[in-house]
Amino acid sequence: MFKDLSPNLKSSITRSITQTFEQYMSDIEWSGERFRIDDYFANWREYITVKALWYSKIPDEVKLDPKFHEDLAQRINEIIARILSEPPSEDQIAAIQSMQEELDTHYEYSCKAEAVYVETLLKKYVESK
Repeated sequence: MFKDLSPNLKSSITRSITQTFEQYMSDIEWSGERFRIDDYFANWREYITVKALWYSKIPDEVKLDPKFHEDLAQRINEIIARILSEPPSEDQIAAIQSMQEELDTHYEYSCKAEAVYVETLLKKYVESK
């Protein structure tokens, strides 16, 4: 069912999955111990029903179809796997390493999105010095 949606709708859904996942992970400080898939899905549900413009464009009969939810869950899993497997860029690594040396910190990060979080956090620390 998901594959039958327009390319624009699929793109919007993909962006919202990415944004809500990265925001949720930032909210929990990228802590694997604090990650709860139910909490993420609650955030996702709130986002799509309150903020996502694409949600109203999907017919109600599609929203109620279990197959649509299965396809959507599969898409969410694919996107999360992609986010977690994308390595940080060399520029991110260099910038983070430089700030960590300056601040004498030892934050770890394993993917590009987590590196964005760490880099933002370190920049705030550097600016507050």
